[in-house]
Amino acid sequence: MMLIPNHHFRDIERKPEYLQPEKCAPPPYPGPAGTMWFIRDGCGIACAIVTWFLVLYAEFVVLFVMLIPSRDYVYSIINGILFNLLAFLALASHCRAMLTDPGAVPKGNATKEFIESLQLKPGQVVYKCPKCCSIKPDRAHHCSVCKRCIRKMDHHCPWVNNCVGENNQKYFVLFTMYIALISLHALIMVGFHFLHCFEEDWTKCSYFSPPTTVILLILLCFEGLLFLIFTSVMFGTQVHSICTDETGIEQLKKEERRWAKKTKWMNLKAVFGHPFSLGWASPFATPDQGKADPSQYVV
Repeated sequence: MMLIPNHHFRDIERKPEYLQPEKCAPPPYPGPAGTMWFIRDGCGIACAIVTWFLVLYAEFVVLFVMLIPSRDYVYSIINGILFNLLAFLALASHCRAMLTDPGAVPKGNATKEFIESLQLKPGQVVYKCPKCCSIKPDRAHHCSVCKRCIRKMDHHCPWVNNCVGENNQKYFVLFTMYIALISLHALIMVGFHFLHCFEEDWTKCSYFSPPTTVILLILLCFEGLLFLIFTSVMFGTQVHSICTDETGIEQLKKEERRWAKKTKWMNLKAVFGHPFSLGWASPFATPDQGKADPSQYVV
């Protein structure tokens, strides 16, 4: 059996007339250049709302069931500040991951003029996407939800209602990390609160009735354990993907490596920014991605 190289399965065509932009699917959001990136997907929007609701539910139980009724003011203040800070960073990271362009390739750029501007040499080809009429840079993949080709697309995550790609992977990693941290923190506080209530009178350890307090704590414990496991696994997977410089789709499809191999430290700096600083942990610090190289469109 003759083996066919992986890139032969992609849409390859040299003729500029092959793609007709007017017949392509419309973009997921109308508006001029500079419009805020937001994917209008019903499932993704619902998942994003659920994510915020669960974080706010944890906030409610931590504050009004465990910390505010506590007589240990130092314990309440320290844990209240820490939990709220982590929750704020988690939600901020979620917003940045959801509202940041993940690296969408310009739609409809598969035109004769643009192809000629690439100044192809003999033997060079360009990858074209017939779904969004764009010329795909190397390592770009088409997302059926975003209806765009995304540079270094790792996967489409409904929880952030967006693709995880070249421009927003940092924010997604921070989101999973902070969710895992607040989940662990909440579980630890639930454990201490149960011990405190067993030693003291249940009617004095919460403003709610004992049955209501137990139900609220059990639900928070279940939520915290579930999301601690899920986000910890996702965080580890993303860090491994970054260090090996291989996206989730590339690993799944077992695509042949055609890009230069770099050290793990250089791969981390490419995602989180140069140089290493506290900005790596901040969802408000935008990493320097550099300018797109026209040569990435040709092979």
